[in-house]
Amino acid sequence: MTRTAFTVLILSVILFTGCSINPVTGKTQLTLMTQPQAVDIGLKYAPELEKELAGPIEDPALQAYVTSVGNKIAAISHKPEMGYHFIAVNDDSVNAMALPDGHIFITKGMLKLMTSEAQLAGVLAHESVHVNAEHTMQAMSKQIGIDLLISAVTGEETSALVVTAAQMAGQITQLKYSRDNEYEADNYGMEYMVKAGYHPKGMLRVMEILENLSKSRSIEFLASHPSPANRLEYLEQKAQSFNTTGLIVGTDAYAKNVLSKLPK
Repeated sequence: MTRTAFTVLILSVILFTGCSINPVTGKTQLTLMTQPQAVDIGLKYAPELEKELAGPIEDPALQAYVTSVGNKIAAISHKPEMGYHFIAVNDDSVNAMALPDGHIFITKGMLKLMTSEAQLAGVLAHESVHVNAEHTMQAMSKQIGIDLLISAVTGEETSALVVTAAQMAGQITQLKYSRDNEYEADNYGMEYMVKAGYHPKGMLRVMEILENLSKSRSIEFLASHPSPANRLEYLEQKAQSFNTTGLIVGTDAYAKNVLSKLPK
């Protein structure tokens, strides 16, 4: 297929998908991918992204615990029908990331820093908003290129578009969200975790930990998830707006199911 023909294909896909209402924000946006195409991208690149992140932590009980927390978030999200996968990986970086189909990865480095189930829920809720609000797809289309994404899901390649799955996975780990994306993920993510039964200050505490740690070293999560202005202040204010009676903190559960099981 020639480059011109491929460009026509891309434009046809964009015109076909058109505009839609973002289910999270309620705003009108250009739809660059259909849901089946997003699923195809996840199925193709999730295994390579796992490899890029040093593979899944080989502890079924720990993985089941992370999945159980993630599933509570997924169930109350704007797209509960998506096939979410919550995976703890061996990478020592302090990070979490998502693919547009609902694959969500959290690193060993991030898990080591946290001290409660509510904090884990906060990170997974934040990443779930990136999926539900289509932030990840938008970031991929802008920073990797719609040509390569369409090529990935159609199987059509030109000499200018050939890229290996491993190379694509490497690019995905470098994706950066906008500060507007981050503000939405913070705010709606906190709403997600509260609806799922978790104390909202779990998210606030994670962000405090990351912000404090960033004063002495580079934090991968903050490089890809840049802090909006006054992040800690608006999260504190929002956390105070909820009735927190009976909401889960889960310090002991997290210590038992995660901290005691993490490989050194």
